[in-house]
Amino acid sequence: MKRFQMIAEADARTLEYGSTVVLVKGGHVTPLALDTLKARRVAIVREGVDVDAEALAPPAEIRTVAIAGDHTAVALKAAIRQHLRGRGLAVHDLGTETSEPVDYPDTAAAVAKQVARREADAGIVIDGAGLGSAIAANKIDGVRAAMCTTRTLARYAREHNGANVLALGATLLTPDDALAIVDTFLGTAMREPRYMRRLAKIRQLEERQG
Repeated sequence: MKRFQMIAEADARTLEYGSTVVLVKGGHVTPLALDTLKARRVAIVREGVDVDAEALAPPAEIRTVAIAGDHTAVALKAAIRQHLRGRGLAVHDLGTETSEPVDYPDTAAAVAKQVARREADAGIVIDGAGLGSAIAANKIDGVRAAMCTTRTLARYAREHNGANVLALGATLLTPDDALAIVDTFLGTAMREPRYMRRLAKIRQLEERQG
C-alpha cells in the first residue's frame, strides 16, 4: 500500500481506481487532489487517530450489487437477482449458472474484487453453507465479508462491522429467509463514528500483514 507525506493532483491521477493509500501522520492532501481522489474512489487511511471514516465505511445507499455462487446456489442466486432487479438495483451476476461443480474461492473472489475496486457498492456470495465463501472473500484486501443466517446478524454486520459482502448458505436458508436477510443487509447503513473508528484498526491489521 502506497504511503504519502503529501498527495498532490499529479499523484492522485496515478492511483488505481478503488485503491487505498496511507497518509502519514501530519501529511497533507491538496484541495485539487481531494477532488480527484473522490472521483477515482480512492480511500485515504490517515496514520494515528485521524480516520477517513467515509472512505472506509461501506456506501450507505446501495445501487449496484455484485453476486456470485457455486453450483449449490444457482436457484437461490437467481431468486436474489430477480428480487434486487425488481427493486431497481443494478446487479452484476458473476455466475455460475449450471450445476456443473465450481469452486467457491473463485466465485467469492470475483465478487470481492468488484467490491474492493468499488465497481459494486456491495457483494453477495453464496455456497452450500456460506462459510467458505466468506473466508475466501475476506482474503481480498479491503473486503469485510460476513456469513449471516438471520436478519439480526445482517444488521449487526453492516451497522457495527461495516461489512461490504454478505455470505449466504444455500442449504441453510429458505428463499424467503434469504431475501429478508439480503434486504436487511443492504438497507442498513453504518453511521456511528465509534464503529467507523474500529474499521481503521482493521485496516491497520491488513497493512501490517501486507
